[in-house]
Amino acid sequence: MTAQELRQKYLEFFKSKGHTIIPSASLVPENDPTTLFTTAGMHPLVPYIMGEKHPGGKRVTNVQKCVRTTDIDEVGDATHHTFFEMLGNWSFGDYFKKDSIEMSFEFLTSSEWMGLDKNRLAVSVFEGDENVFFDDESFEKWKELGISENKIAKLPKKNNWWGPAGETGPCGPDTEIFYWVGEPDKVPESFADDNDQWVEIWNNVFMQFEKNKEGKFVPLAKKNVDTGMGMERILSALNGFDDNYKTELFWPIIEKIEELSGKKYEDCKKEFRIISDHIKAATFVISEGIAPSNTDQGYVVRRLIRRTIRYGKMIGIENNFTKEIAKVVFEIYGEVYPEIISVKEIVFIELEKEENKFRQTLEKGLKEFNKLTLITGKDAFNLYQSYGFPLEMTEELAKEKNFSVDKKDFEDEFKKHQNLSRTASAGKFKGGLADSGEETVKLHTAAHLLLAALREVLGEEIYQKGSNITAERLRFDFNYPEKLTAEQLKQVEDLVNRKIEEKIEVEMVEMPKNEALEKVKVSFDSSKYGDVVKVYSIGDFSAELCGGPHAGNTGELGHFKIKKEESSSAGIRRIKAILE
Repeated sequence: MTAQELRQKYLEFFKSKGHTIIPSASLVPENDPTTLFTTAGMHPLVPYIMGEKHPGGKRVTNVQKCVRTTDIDEVGDATHHTFFEMLGNWSFGDYFKKDSIEMSFEFLTSSEWMGLDKNRLAVSVFEGDENVFFDDESFEKWKELGISENKIAKLPKKNNWWGPAGETGPCGPDTEIFYWVGEPDKVPESFADDNDQWVEIWNNVFMQFEKNKEGKFVPLAKKNVDTGMGMERILSALNGFDDNYKTELFWPIIEKIEELSGKKYEDCKKEFRIISDHIKAATFVISEGIAPSNTDQGYVVRRLIRRTIRYGKMIGIENNFTKEIAKVVFEIYGEVYPEIISVKEIVFIELEKEENKFRQTLEKGLKEFNKLTLITGKDAFNLYQSYGFPLEMTEELAKEKNFSVDKKDFEDEFKKHQNLSRTASAGKFKGGLADSGEETVKLHTAAHLLLAALREVLGEEIYQKGSNITAERLRFDFNYPEKLTAEQLKQVEDLVNRKIEEKIEVEMVEMPKNEALEKVKVSFDSSKYGDVVKVYSIGDFSAELCGGPHAGNTGELGHFKIKKEESSSAGIRRIKAILE
């Protein structure tokens, strides 16, 4: 089965079960300062899990692009990835455990759909603890469907529980589905979650409780289902591989690395996997307007590219090669995600620029590193400042040489200089809940005014290319080829403040997408939105497709002040602004 057949079959199956197909959200969450990337299919859907009405109804399904930076150090084995696609289906207060499990089982085992051998399936359920009871409903349902009891593991919260994202909020047990990727005639009689031949392919999360401020788990009146199935893992299983990198989503990249290095995949699996995974992830993130840098998402991109170059060097690639691999990534995904094709030249420029920058000092940095037998914080900072070694690369190199690392000194030095942030690798917090506090909401509304003002001052071809909004400030990226003049910035600022002074009502209407696109200008592929969309209007000055939330009236915003205007990446400018 091809990847595209799998995507289509999944969406067709859930459409047949009454689900609305919705598009993949951006990899870079908008107006969510709590996390760097969209890490799962549920991430953009949190407002609907929290009770907001979804335009697609109570049942939705999609294929979501994801980046998970917590797995960077795991990449190199057969199943972990930084960029991946998550097939998901959701119920917002509609069906629950039994129906969810039945649908998963039917899709996986029915000859009409995936046709997997049910004897090669195993599952895990939540065993219960002093706060929440054993999930016997899921346990009994799996037995009813023919999964033998010794292949249903009862596991604790650390294995089979989701949430809450913060101290309080929705949470609940999950049931995970595993597939035996070893030899078909050697399927064990029982399931052991520490046997890596059992690969987790699907996770059904049941949002059943709300954890309150007292730490108690209170049953939710409206229960939700959030499921996710890893595209790469299920595709590998369907095609009889025990290695995700042998599927069509990676093999053309592997072949390109073999050509560039003169080495064979079978002899250098770890290096080939890291290179192919990291450049794929970097390609997708850069295509969303994020250039390599020393902060936030840009730091992750820089780390991915530099780690790739070092592993390339280990297998004998001495010349620039990241652009050549990115070309293959575009060939694999260009038809599925056509929006990336329009920016591929920018991606090539950023990869080449970063590779040139790092290659200039890599050799010298490695020589400097090899002189060390103990790494102090100052040594680590010198490797970063002088040779561009990300902090994690220094740790990795030290581990390979069995060097000792003075970690406390190491971390203190970096904190002191404020140049590297470990949060850039792990996500600022584990949760994905957006801050919807009053100040953030006001700044979100100000961002709409800013875009409209930029269009009036610079021209109608200006589009938003990214944003990040906290309670303190807004950061807004847009397409423009050159630095804005002081006069242009003043015109933009004055225009926004004029609209604030006019105290204009902010109105939201839901309407069919086709009707909305006649009123609202968009630069992206319109298939990224469902059939029904929200349009937020500020008089006749601004009209945008948006998920909200917003202030009720521009008069609530205060005084708008632009603090900085700078380059974000090739052809993209960035404005940072506040409300006083």
